Amino acid sequence: MISVHKTKRLTRDIVSALTMAGLLVAGTAYSVNTFAAEEQRAPPPTRSSDVLTERVFKAISEIQELMSPEDEGVEPDYERAKVQLDELNERYDRLNDFEKSTLLNFYTNYYLNTEQIDMALQTFEKILTIEELRVESRLRALMALGQLYMGEERYQEAIDSFIKWREISEEENENVYLGLANSYYNLARYNDAIPFLIDHMEMVQASGKSLAKNIYGLLNLMYIELEDYVSAERVTKQMVVLFDEPSDWRNLSAIYGYLDDDKKRIETLSVTFAKGYMENESEFLNLGQSLAGAEAPYQGAKVLERGFELGIVEETEQNYQRLVQMYMLAAEYEMALEPALKAAELAENGDAYDQLGYIYYMLHDYKNAADSIAKAIERGGLENLGDAQLFLARSLVELDQFDEAAAAARRAQDLGENSARSFLNYIEGSKARFENLKQRKEDAIDFYRS
Repeated sequence: MISVHKTKRLTRDIVSALTMAGLLVAGTAYSVNTFAAEEQRAPPPTRSSDVLTERVFKAISEIQELMSPEDEGVEPDYERAKVQLDELNERYDRLNDFEKSTLLNFYTNYYLNTEQIDMALQTFEKILTIEELRVESRLRALMALGQLYMGEERYQEAIDSFIKWREISEEENENVYLGLANSYYNLARYNDAIPFLIDHMEMVQASGKSLAKNIYGLLNLMYIELEDYVSAERVTKQMVVLFDEPSDWRNLSAIYGYLDDDKKRIETLSVTFAKGYMENESEFLNLGQSLAGAEAPYQGAKVLERGFELGIVEETEQNYQRLVQMYMLAAEYEMALEPALKAAELAENGDAYDQLGYIYYMLHDYKNAADSIAKAIERGGLENLGDAQLFLARSLVELDQFDEAAAAARRAQDLGENSARSFLNYIEGSKARFENLKQRKEDAIDFYRS
């Protein structure tokens, strides 16, 4: 599963950086009245004033130094910073709106750095209640709220914050689009999430920047969740071209499976194999058996053999039998012999020996065929014992062991093998012909001797 929201720590760092950057700009962009002038004024500054009085500016500067010392060797003193923030906060009702927002922004920075996320959230919400809050400050607070709510997995509140951001902003923002997409995704509202994610992607690309792979992955995942495999195929093809990673090729193959396009599924698996991207046994088995099923058993066998060579496909009786079957389907009996012998060595019952006997028979090695089938019968566990007895009879006939063959055929008949009766007749006829030829040979020998 793709991680769709930043870790809490990362989110805090980002929000903190945004907050501090905004404060430093705001703190230096406007004139500061002197403390004396403040004392001489009859009325206090209006609440909407966009200035910091000297007293507030001095206090904020000290707090700034405590929280972000200029000397790299000095650690932040958050405890003293909090004391001074609280002292300044005692005069909150006498501060103008700009001073209030500045103070509260420093509070959020303190809470984020001391990992008091709930307090940071409450403070950002309080910033938004200031009457004459500058637009950029309101946008900054809403952005921070959206990111923090995401980090706390409060996705609907994150969505609300990002939507409010869009309502008052004259421009769109790629991070807002992404925040909305991530939040809707985590609420399983994929149809709502996808348009925002696409907007994010288009905005990033329009700026000349590259998109991270996980963005494509998130879009792809949502299409799959919606069973929109046509769109998922399109996105995955883009990922294959852009990133060319094994997981992308595997995903593309799986999507073709969902689309019931077996030809493209096998072609994609074949490319994955050719690139050396296959990483586990199931992938080798899947491709090998798929090729065998698509009338390309020899190619399937070569895939499986490569898996054995790499040590990825486990050397088990079942896997060797799979390889044997592929070579048998390709009528490559000589190539099937070695894996068939290995399967027999690992066998716990008679199946592998039964298969080995058949291969020997097809190679006209009737002695080994008969021995292997006899061993299969002795081992037991055969699905069709009657068929094995009849096949033993066929091998023994080829060795001119007619009496033993007839005995095996009768056992097959007793086990309900329907063709056993006719094969018994064949054995009797073969034996008669053999005896006749034998007698003629002996007569010929006697004739020439005389």
